[in-house]
Parts: sequence; structure tokens; C-alpha cells
Amino acid sequence: MQVQALAFKRRRHFALALSSTLLLVALVACKHSPSPDVMATVNGKDILRSDLDKAYNAYKSSQSEAPQEPSPEQANIVRLNLLRSLIDAEILDQRAAKLNLSASEEDVNAKLTEFKTPYTQEEFDKRLKQQNMTLDDLRLQIRRKLTSDKLINKEIESKINITDADISSYYAAHKAEFNVIEPQYHVARIVVTAGPAQPTGNLQSNKATNDAEARKKIQAVRNRLATGDDFGSLAINFSEDPNANSTGGDMGFISESALQQGDPATFAAISKLKIGQVTDVLPIYGGAGPTQRAIGYAIYKLIGREPAGQRELNNPSVQQSIRQGLRDSHAQLLKLAYEEMLRDDAKVRNYFAEQILKQGAK
Repeated sequence: MQVQALAFKRRRHFALALSSTLLLVALVACKHSPSPDVMATVNGKDILRSDLDKAYNAYKSSQSEAPQEPSPEQANIVRLNLLRSLIDAEILDQRAAKLNLSASEEDVNAKLTEFKTPYTQEEFDKRLKQQNMTLDDLRLQIRRKLTSDKLINKEIESKINITDADISSYYAAHKAEFNVIEPQYHVARIVVTAGPAQPTGNLQSNKATNDAEARKKIQAVRNRLATGDDFGSLAINFSEDPNANSTGGDMGFISESALQQGDPATFAAISKLKIGQVTDVLPIYGGAGPTQRAIGYAIYKLIGREPAGQRELNNPSVQQSIRQGLRDSHAQLLKLAYEEMLRDDAKVRNYFAEQILKQGAK
């Protein structure tokens, strides 16, 4: 009897252990089999299908033309790239939160008010609808941009130190670049075009879609300049020149002949300015010869003017351009390295990519 009782206890303990093991396996399986709506996780934080769908719809809305419907493969390539961007944004958000650098509600509200200023509520709502965005989507976009800026400024830009020796070394190695054969104009501009929706590069993803909208938008910007608003800030927020928006519309130094060839009327207006002044609203043209036509409007600011000849190292504009160039290249390199480091440290699971590979293997 004792032997039977002992055997019974052993079988009972084995059954309990087995059931516990099976329960643990089931829990682990549940943990590693997320909802079909989870596209990826970053340190346990879900990125949902709805997030990716919003990014994809915004991408389609940003295209300059209504393209042919992409194949499933082409659409998934875009989605994979967009998901990578969402993952990177989440990594930066989490890092900023850890360092108490997340944008505050006050920061977001201030920037949102700035975005809405040129429009009536009806116009603002219409623009959101055109971009397949809700107000909450826009607030999230603003929050992430402000948070990213605060993080990069604290972790990268605040630590960059360009010395006078760095500037002297660069000048010595590139002196010929500062020997100009004709007068140079240091110009910034704010551009509004009347074409179809396309990527603009401005903070608001703001785009005029016809001539009437373009006229209204550029005049609103000109009015704000007249009341003392900062040119660079307006360019970053409203200009539709993706090549210069990140620098506050700064186009750098342009030769006199290049300005004249571009548009004599524009050159005439710029050449009459004093340093720091801005032009009235001027048309900008596309095409050449008989096909040339107005495609939008611009406002130009004269930042500086340099005569022909060798610009020496003691020239403040030379020093500033070298310092800014070195700073920008340093910041770009360090930012890339910093983002790679954060990505290496993060625990990322891309379920969407896994799903595509699994389907492809069938």
C-alpha cells in the first residue's frame, strides 16, 4: 500500500509539473504571438497597423501626381520603409522620455497655434482632410518633431565645438573657394507654388494647390514679415522650397550673373535692397522661352553682399560660412551615429517584415 501511495504521489506531482510547463509554454507562445494589428514593437511598445496605415495614406497624399495604383510588392516596399521610420521615431521618443526631454503640452499648443494662424478654422480643417490627418495626428507629428529637436540639441548639437583653429585649417585648405570673380549676393527666400500637392519640406507639410491659394498664402507671409515676424522661422514653417527650408530659406551666396539670368526683374528688386531688407511679393517662373510661365510667388531677403575678389579669413561672412558648414557636417555625422547607437540598444521586433518573409518562402 505504501508503495502504491508513493507511486500515486509521484504521478500526481508529474502531472502538476507537466500542466505547469504546458501553461508556461502557452503563456510564452501568447507573448510571442501578438495581435495581427501589431506591426512592430520597440522595447515592448506596440506600433499598430493603424499607425502604419496613417503613415501610408499621408505618403500617398504627398505625391505630386496621382500615380498608378502600385502593385502589392511596391506598396509593401513603401510600408516597410515607413515602418522603419516609425520605429526610429519611437526609439527617439523613448530616449527623450528617459532624459525628460519630451515636448510639453504648452510646446505643442504653441506650435499648433502657429500652424493655424494663416487660416480660418474651415481652411485649416480642409487642409487636414486633404492630408488624411486628424487634429490628433497633427499634434502627434508636432510633438515628435519638437521632442526630436530637443533630444538632438541636447545630445548632439550642444556638444559640437568648432574652434578658430578648425576654421583656419579649413580656409587654408580651400582658399580658392573664397576667390570670387564677380559680386555675390547672400539671399534667402520664401517660396509658394501653385502646383499640385507635393512634398514641401516645411514643418507644416503646408502646400498651396492653386494660384488663388498661393497668392493668399504668400501675402499672409508678407504681412507677417511687415509686422516683425522672423524671416527664417516663416520659411521653415511655410516655404515650399524643400532644398532650403531647413536653413530658414537661406540659399547661400549667388553670383550676380546667376541672379540676372534667373530673372532680371528679381535681380533688380534684390539689388535695390539694403542688408536685412525683403522684397515685395514677386512671381517665379518655370520653363524657358515661349513656354515660360508663372508657377508661383516668392519673397527674397538680402542677408549680405560681397564684392568680387579674394575673401580673406578675417571676413566675418567667411568665418560664419565655414563655421556653419563644419558644424552642419559634424552634426549630420554624429546624428547618424547616435541614431545607430540607439537602434542597437533598442529591442525591436518587426512582425510585418517577418510576415512578408514568411509569405515569400511559401
